[in-house]
Amino acid sequence: MLVIVGFIVVLVSVLGGFALQGGHVAALIQPVELLIIGGAALGAFFAANDGKAIRATLTALPTLFQGATYTRSMYMDLMSLLYELLTKIRKEGLMSVEKDVDDPYESPLFTRYPLLMDDHAILEFITDYLRLMISGNMDAFQIENLMDNEIETHHEDAELPAHTIAQLAEAMPAFGIVAAVIGVVHTMASVGLPPSELGVLIAGALVGTFTGILLAYGFVAPAANLLRRKHQEKAKMYQCIKVTLLASLNGYAPALSVEFGRKVISATERPSFMELDKQVRLVRAK
Repeated sequence: MLVIVGFIVVLVSVLGGFALQGGHVAALIQPVELLIIGGAALGAFFAANDGKAIRATLTALPTLFQGATYTRSMYMDLMSLLYELLTKIRKEGLMSVEKDVDDPYESPLFTRYPLLMDDHAILEFITDYLRLMISGNMDAFQIENLMDNEIETHHEDAELPAHTIAQLAEAMPAFGIVAAVIGVVHTMASVGLPPSELGVLIAGALVGTFTGILLAYGFVAPAANLLRRKHQEKAKMYQCIKVTLLASLNGYAPALSVEFGRKVISATERPSFMELDKQVRLVRAK
């Protein structure tokens, strides 16, 4: 919800400052200028992107207004799940988790962690590589290379919405200039009007430049940066899973494997060593 607070602060600061200078806020409300800038931006968006990019962007936009998804609680659930899986594998063999992996939504082991069950991409990443481990035909180096390639693919897909929105942010000031030029052309064509009316037309034209720059740097560019940040948070989840599973493949005990995974988590979400150790003890006691 911080994005809404930020947008409100931008509007209040700009419009409030203008009003405090004695300006009339109503003069900044120019529907035609908004139509020119917004319509041109929308048209450019459709012209510059294919169906995949458009769908990805429209799907990603609602996430701007959602809170942080990959919290410390979710990481704790992730490491608890991985610890349980790896412990079961160490005690009973890889085949012991085959049913859990094939149908995680019916698995009593997976369903203990509802935060993870809601993230289908993360769940699929875990189960896919556990299946490869069960197959026994790939070594740790092959799986690591495959993980890196898949994470890179996820990165490219997740970067797409942020890239398209960033392109719009770069174009908005130019569309504002287009709207301003159109307003100036209209003003010049009306040069016979009284000075008071010409002043209104010129002011309306200048609002185009103002609107384009305000939309670009006050709204669209921050949205692109936030989408990029959300993608980076999800990428850390993949890295945590990757490091943990590879540590297990290389022979480390489950408790030490999840500690490897803990070390790649961002500092703001990373649980301490003692917190993770306490969580592992609770899982072990079940």
